[in-house]
Amino acid sequence: MTELKHSAQTLLKELDGFRVEIDPSRERADIILKRGPFNIISMAQRDQLRLVFESLDENDAVRVIVLRAEGEHFSSGGDIKGFLEASPEHVSKLAWNIAAPARCSKPVIAANRGFCFGVGFEISLACDFRIATDTTFYALPEQKLGQIPGSGGSARLQKMVGITRTKDIVMRSRRIPGKQAYEWGVATECVPDAELEAATDRLVDELRAFSPLAQRTAKKLLNDTEDSPLAIAIELEGHCYSRLRSSNDFREGVEAFHGKRTPKFNGT
Repeated sequence: MTELKHSAQTLLKELDGFRVEIDPSRERADIILKRGPFNIISMAQRDQLRLVFESLDENDAVRVIVLRAEGEHFSSGGDIKGFLEASPEHVSKLAWNIAAPARCSKPVIAANRGFCFGVGFEISLACDFRIATDTTFYALPEQKLGQIPGSGGSARLQKMVGITRTKDIVMRSRRIPGKQAYEWGVATECVPDAELEAATDRLVDELRAFSPLAQRTAKKLLNDTEDSPLAIAIELEGHCYSRLRSSNDFREGVEAFHGKRTPKFNGT
């Protein structure tokens, strides 16, 4: 019988510019950018990051995924030379790869310090939570290269902060400090730089305490209804609520509430 092969088997043999750590005891996976000092994200790395998110999504030992980086900077952006070398077909798939955290059914946290520019900002925007620090600067500087953001950055940002602020960031290549990003609703939290790891740990443990089924449902519902009219969003919310009504996790949650104990969810 001919062995079936997938390009991912070759692509993931040696990770380019990042590593993955899985801690089953904490039901946590960390994707760690490690191409110092600025953690530039290569073209091949974008493909690999997508595949890794897809793999972790299927891993039952993982409840929460953290995207973080070694060193002072999360990422100063992509490999600029790589854009000229890549084929138009490859470039057209950039946004699909970088949207992998949003498609992942599990909660994804981006821990951002230092520079978070270009694709570094775009992949963070595709995550569910962004923790910034007092050293963080977010930017989409593509105008300086005669380009525009190509991996969903301007589109996602506009949904979060509106067209006026997005034009200010994109068309002027402005750098937005972490505190301002928090005030604008881009960052979930802004903490002193020395507290980034502790803040990330706290959020991981908080998310792990909830029903994984309810978490997956909430994420998908919110993503799917972002552009929906209010009436349709409410209708879909009702259908999701109805399905969860018959889940074991909901029954456990209700019984734990009345029994004044901590619920033990199993994701069914």
